[in-house]
Amino acid sequence: MKVTESTSHYDNLELMSVQELLQNINQEDHRVPDAVKEVIPTISALVEKIVPRMDAGGRLFYIGAGTSGRLGILDASECPPTYGVPHDWVIGLIAGGDDAIRKAVENAEDDQEQAWKDMLAYGFNEKDTVIGIAASGTTPYVIGGVKEARSKGLLTACITCNPNSPLGQVVDFPIEVVVGPEFVTGSTRMKAGTAQKLVLNMISTTVMIKLGRVKGNKMVDMQLSNAKLVNRGTRMIMEATGLNERDARALLLSEGSVRKATEYFYKNQ
Repeated sequence: MKVTESTSHYDNLELMSVQELLQNINQEDHRVPDAVKEVIPTISALVEKIVPRMDAGGRLFYIGAGTSGRLGILDASECPPTYGVPHDWVIGLIAGGDDAIRKAVENAEDDQEQAWKDMLAYGFNEKDTVIGIAASGTTPYVIGGVKEARSKGLLTACITCNPNSPLGQVVDFPIEVVVGPEFVTGSTRMKAGTAQKLVLNMISTTVMIKLGRVKGNKMVDMQLSNAKLVNRGTRMIMEATGLNERDARALLLSEGSVRKATEYFYKNQ
């Protein structure tokens, strides 16, 4: 039996108090970081391969179904505003298309050929990387997509929560985060989803840092898409240059990013 389908360590959930439910869910969640820690060597090896590929013009694709697909889309969609990168640098694809982001699309994950078709809408090159995300490691949409990508010479990886899964066996870098049975048996949006989210954060954040999108510990290329981010950028420039708030804000808005504003300041000193 797949670990993700194993019976919960808890039973008679409906008889537990609210406090007991919350404490027990939290107890299970504590297992996730340790499971992620075990696979850091594999994540590290993957990122070491991704960075030079993206630096040479490659992109990063996430493909998944259901919760896994939504998590990939979430991580991909947050890269442009956070790091100021183009929207086609990190691309999240989900079985069933955009409609599946909000509600399930029946049988979409069972089509082994559709993921590659979805990727072809963006074109591909030999420097691209494809990461399949599937808690069970058995999703046909994901397996078919990474198999075809690998056959075309693309770098492939997966994030799954079952060891030795069919998905893990067809990629270059299988990231297998074995978190154990879910609190609600088979509900992989819980620990498995949390583990996938952590790994995706680790991959994209580390890649962006190594591609020069962070300076010190600051998001110097973030998009100034709302007042909060303009205020944050203003403070960052004040810290970097010693300018007062008014001048720092004016410089930020005229240059369009913290990086450009700071570079302009020091170039004109």
